[in-house]
Amino acid sequence: MSRFFLLKTTANQEKVVANLMEMVIKKYQLPVYAIMSPKEVKGYIFVEAENVEDVLKAIRGVPHVKGLVKGEVGFHEIEHFLVPRKAAEQIKEGYKVEIISGPFKGEISVVKRVDETKNEITVELIDAVVPIPITVKADHVRIIDKSEEV
Repeated sequence: MSRFFLLKTTANQEKVVANLMEMVIKKYQLPVYAIMSPKEVKGYIFVEAENVEDVLKAIRGVPHVKGLVKGEVGFHEIEHFLVPRKAAEQIKEGYKVEIISGPFKGEISVVKRVDETKNEITVELIDAVVPIPITVKADHVRIIDKSEEV
């Protein structure tokens, strides 16, 4: 039966630690099933493994690992990280975004309206001479600034 453990890492080095751990796990064929590093949790990595000894073997010698947090993490504590969220839920009116696909790719714009049910947002291009509202899929933009200046 697998259990969940929490690793403390250097902030902003979570992905590096996870990648290095993956290499160790594959090399020694350790029974570690998942490594999760949610963006919302800085300086920590969740690890799913059969026992704590396997996690300790996987992190031995890996840089930026500060240690293993005592005890186990309950599944109910990490479950919300596993549920996919629509991109529109994370975007608010006034956010500055960059369009990353389609005919306006690379354009910087300001969010004017968010439609979570359709997962669409309406934006106005910043560099446009005449402000024209454009509706795009929420996952076709990248958030640049969350200051919500309207």
